[in-house]
Amino acid sequence: MTTAVASHPLRDSTTMVRRNLKRMLRYPSMTVPLIAMPVLLLLLFVYVFGGTLGAGLGGASGGRAEYVNYVVPAILVITVSTVVQGTAISVAMDMTEGIVARFRTMSIARVSVLTGHVIGSLIQALLSLAVVTGVALLIGFEPRGSVGDWFALVGVLAAVTFALIWFTVAIGQASQSVEAASNLPMPLMFLPFLGSGFVPTDSMPDGVRWFAEHQPFTPIMESIRALLMDRPLGNDLWIALAWCAGIALVGYVWAKRLYNRTA
Repeated sequence: MTTAVASHPLRDSTTMVRRNLKRMLRYPSMTVPLIAMPVLLLLLFVYVFGGTLGAGLGGASGGRAEYVNYVVPAILVITVSTVVQGTAISVAMDMTEGIVARFRTMSIARVSVLTGHVIGSLIQALLSLAVVTGVALLIGFEPRGSVGDWFALVGVLAAVTFALIWFTVAIGQASQSVEAASNLPMPLMFLPFLGSGFVPTDSMPDGVRWFAEHQPFTPIMESIRALLMDRPLGNDLWIALAWCAGIALVGYVWAKRLYNRTA
């Protein structure tokens, strides 16, 4: 009896994950743009702006070849940001179309509904990151990290994705419509531009530079950059993980409170 009850949330969560993955396959129009956007940004910044921006970075090769190595961490973070925007939309669809109200009347674990969104989006994000990384390698990206660095990189990206997914799960529930859910996470896509994602913070005016150096995405991108290019991590990794833990905690508590509120 105890074993059956304990396995109930796991079984229901697995069903909900399968539901969300099937919806991604059934509606590719909701998935393809999430991958196409970061790929287009990568191509734009490498082939249109890369020659000029890369010349300012210096380095052994300089120019476009140097810039593609610099900009890939920002594109990976933007990839995560676009995927979690889709998470907010998916959650808002469930909340506004009445399916969640139906789930509440069924004999399923309450936690499984949100867990299905979180794990399904995490899988989608990791697949999207793999595609974007493959495109980056095709256009000249040359990572220098060791095997251990790559394992650490996957861990960092998973932590960032997990944190932002919980945050956007809460946003999706708080939104009054699907349109609002698609717009509210948009600042997450622009934060890499206001950090060290596309140019070093040293080149920014003092006020912008202060914001860029203290916002959450800068230590995250610097950690990714250090792991990919085999550079010293310094304190960036611990700061990045602290930001991820804080965002995940706020998102989880907020999402759980919204989901458990009285309809």
